Amino acid sequence: MTTLFDPIAAGDLQLANRIAMAPLTRNRAPNAVPAAITATYYAQRASAGLLISEATAISQQGQGYADVPGLYGADQIAGWKKVTDAVHAAGGRIVVQLWHVGRVSHTSLQPGGAAPVAPSAIAAHTKTYIIEADGKGSFVPTSTPRALDIEELPGIVEDYRRAARAAIEAGFDGVEVHAANGYLIDQFLRAGSNQRTDAYGGSIENRTRLLVEVMEAITAEIGASRTGIRISPVTPANDIADPDPQPLFTHVVEQLARWPLAYVHVIEGATGGARDFQQGDQPFDYAALRAAYQAAGGKAAWMVNNGYTRELAEAAVAEGRADIVAFGKAFISNPDLVVRLREKVALNPWDTTTFYGGGEKGYLDYPTLG
Repeated sequence: MTTLFDPIAAGDLQLANRIAMAPLTRNRAPNAVPAAITATYYAQRASAGLLISEATAISQQGQGYADVPGLYGADQIAGWKKVTDAVHAAGGRIVVQLWHVGRVSHTSLQPGGAAPVAPSAIAAHTKTYIIEADGKGSFVPTSTPRALDIEELPGIVEDYRRAARAAIEAGFDGVEVHAANGYLIDQFLRAGSNQRTDAYGGSIENRTRLLVEVMEAITAEIGASRTGIRISPVTPANDIADPDPQPLFTHVVEQLARWPLAYVHVIEGATGGARDFQQGDQPFDYAALRAAYQAAGGKAAWMVNNGYTRELAEAAVAEGRADIVAFGKAFISNPDLVVRLREKVALNPWDTTTFYGGGEKGYLDYPTLG
């Protein structure tokens, strides 16, 4: 019987176990450059089969929060190279999550103080994190976006391609495309945020078009076997919604089956919330989603996420419902989470006051069993 602790090949990624560290924004990258402590933070957690980096902006336009890292400048590539070197020295594997936030941003974070961009000029009723004039961080409402012109979309696809190439230059083992949680690609997917009338709006096929173009560009640039993707079919995160997510995401995964990807990462339920959350009239059928992917020829590892305990994760893998299970907040407070899960040892509680911003406290100082 397959267990959480058995190795697995996810595309070109040879993983020592089936436990992944989910992407976790920590707001500790001033000027969008990974700090020196970031290398230590990820290396401490390198026993995970796969580390997925915190979401990383593909361009300044793609940035939505203060002090999050980017991957569009030489200093950022150099900063990430220190991180990947440290992880590899510790025997780990790490991919970067490529991010364009779309409308989930603030004018103070955008080039020239411009409005954020989105599929349609519809504000997200959510908040983002900025640094105020007094140097303190705070959460503020997002700025109203402008709708992207269709002529701008090839440039955004190019930003994704360029960032994927930069990721390989920085030493990452691959990339994860962030198509979840109400950010730009997800905004195009959902009828609630996409009211376009051109080739990128209206039908499910049209709303999926940007995602397909991004995946085509990245897989052509670095290879599909080093590329993963994250989706969140029913999450309400960042004010995202769709009245009928089952056919939408069935179409999404059928399109993803075009490429021999490393993995497909699925957030089940509301991100960071209820696993049984649903949008629309019917509960979302995740087993049917995977079956549709496989019926279309998809063979990537199936990664699941959201509120998994050790018991739930072990059952998901043993029963063949998942190949890999990603853990989020548990990895913040348990650098040695893999050992603790294997030995069934109690987990350290996390300190929510240190999640966003700050230094080593709540970042590097959680105790390990060693």
